[in-house]
Amino acid sequence: MKNTSLNTVFYQIRNYLAGKALGITRDRSLMHEVVKCLFCKVSHLEEVGGDDNEEAIAKKYREAFSHLKRKNQSIFNQDEEILLDPESIVFIHNALCSVNLEDPTNDPLSELYQVFVSSEARGSEGQFFTPSVAVNWLVQAIAPKEGQKIIDPACGAGSFLSYSARYLKNDGVSSEKINTNLYGLEKDEYLSKLANTHIALSTFAESNVVCADSIERSTLDGKPIPFDLDNQFDVVLANPPFGAKIKIGSEKAKKSFDLAHKWTRSKESGRFLKAESLVANPSPQILFLELCVKLLKDGGRLGIVVPESMLSSSSGGHVVQYLMDNTDINAIVGMPENLFKTSGKGGTHTKTCLVVATKCSAPNPKSKIFMAEAKWCGHDSRGNPIPHNDLPVIIGNYINRIECGGTEAHLGYFVERSQIQNNVLAPRYYNPEPILALNALSATHDLINLGKLVEKGVVSISTGDEVGKLAYGTGSIPFVRTSDISNWEIKLDPKHGVSQEIYEKYAKRQDVKEGDILMVKDGTYLIGTCAFVSKYDTKMLYQSHLYKIRVNDEKVLSPYMLLAALSSPLVIEQIQSKRFTQDIIDSLGKRIMELIIPVPKDYTKRSTIIEMTKRSIDERIESRELARKAKILVGQI
Repeated sequence: MKNTSLNTVFYQIRNYLAGKALGITRDRSLMHEVVKCLFCKVSHLEEVGGDDNEEAIAKKYREAFSHLKRKNQSIFNQDEEILLDPESIVFIHNALCSVNLEDPTNDPLSELYQVFVSSEARGSEGQFFTPSVAVNWLVQAIAPKEGQKIIDPACGAGSFLSYSARYLKNDGVSSEKINTNLYGLEKDEYLSKLANTHIALSTFAESNVVCADSIERSTLDGKPIPFDLDNQFDVVLANPPFGAKIKIGSEKAKKSFDLAHKWTRSKESGRFLKAESLVANPSPQILFLELCVKLLKDGGRLGIVVPESMLSSSSGGHVVQYLMDNTDINAIVGMPENLFKTSGKGGTHTKTCLVVATKCSAPNPKSKIFMAEAKWCGHDSRGNPIPHNDLPVIIGNYINRIECGGTEAHLGYFVERSQIQNNVLAPRYYNPEPILALNALSATHDLINLGKLVEKGVVSISTGDEVGKLAYGTGSIPFVRTSDISNWEIKLDPKHGVSQEIYEKYAKRQDVKEGDILMVKDGTYLIGTCAFVSKYDTKMLYQSHLYKIRVNDEKVLSPYMLLAALSSPLVIEQIQSKRFTQDIIDSLGKRIMELIIPVPKDYTKRSTIIEMTKRSIDERIESRELARKAKILVGQI
């Protein structure tokens, strides 16, 4: 049975070789030996095994490798040999036999690299290799055709190019034509060679992958890239390196990028205008996005992986404007945060989106963008395979232009270009499910916009302050943080306390009163969590990651009704769609004003909710205070 996962097999091989192989200790060196064996297995050794002993199997691998060296001189050096002993070769052979290497959705080279090269080494260089489910989705969405020129300007180990080769080969395109039209740029010398090997696993021939810096447009030895770039390609596929700490581009190179400049928003037109000055350290993913657009011919198609923050943050508005000015956006799919998790510690939780766009000088203002939000991607947050995967359904909906409804609306919906708000392209922001659920209540509930309540003075919303870590522990007055909010109450013993002096510095501005509601504004899983301020809690300070929501006119809206509504599934679902990634945490930000609060029109039902909420809070608070007094009493004489 060939049903073992690649990830499992390569971890088994790595652990075996790490304790067995003599004279080869570095992971990359061990990996290179596995690459040799993998290449032999795929190209020459389907029938090895049976009655063969260790020496016979090892001999066949060495003979196969000698043949491969002569045939693929650009991939392996002519003086190379398989350095492993026969026992290790047989272990690798048996392990590879448990995997379906013919499955076009499997990507052995990428999985191999993920396992053998540490996540720390890759992450420091922004190298989070694209999971095969995302590669497969983008290539299928782009659907490359015979004769079309394809490039990945940050090709890494060549996942996009390799899958494109397999996709075209499955369509009957010859290996020669495939290789002629596949191009890749990668500044890491080892990875560029690995990318060539990766493609050769499908075509058994050399492709046009060059070790070069695509931003600087020069090869490793400082020469010009040996083929033309701008306006030359029918398809660009990429997962650019991303990370705020990555330094990219010389001053000369950055000047050639519009998105390397500073941009300011015009108060008159609302559009972003480019300034002459450059950003000190532009994000690599932003420059690569512009590069990808420049590489395309007019009418060429782009398939790219980008951080969601690039499509939703206020600081990225000019990037979205650039993309919308230069392309027709065909599809954007939000991915789950565990897409790039390869193990418990490996990979990153960065939330990303898959973007498909067509380059054009005059985008269609009436075009519709297919959007979806995948909740599952085939593996969990530890990289383990799971049976849940939304991507096959989403690609079917995209190709067939299917718009979903009900509880599956997130798997495919269309947003008109004119409906894009505030340069936000994150799919979850336009997820129709919360609106559909609210509309179903229109006959029985008043649907009240929170921002309108603020405009009318019925409700006021403010945020707290950061007092600094040096203030922690200086006294016993609670400094309430996001982790201190749970189940409508503030924890018995907040983690940090501050002195009377520090309290007095902020108390007047924060003005905490009984009946206020604290809501988590920034974070990860806690955004939207609420607590009610009781008469025992008013002497406190609260941090900037919390909102303070106050009902100023209880004749219009009870604070207990508001608390229950804010905590209801209908509002929590809205909050989930309006929270965006900002750097390393998510934030609801000013979008809290967009929340729609459902309040029953039936006054009897409304009174019941208010009474239930009040009783729940009173009982919890009294229980909490009783516990606090008991703890104090223990220490009294």
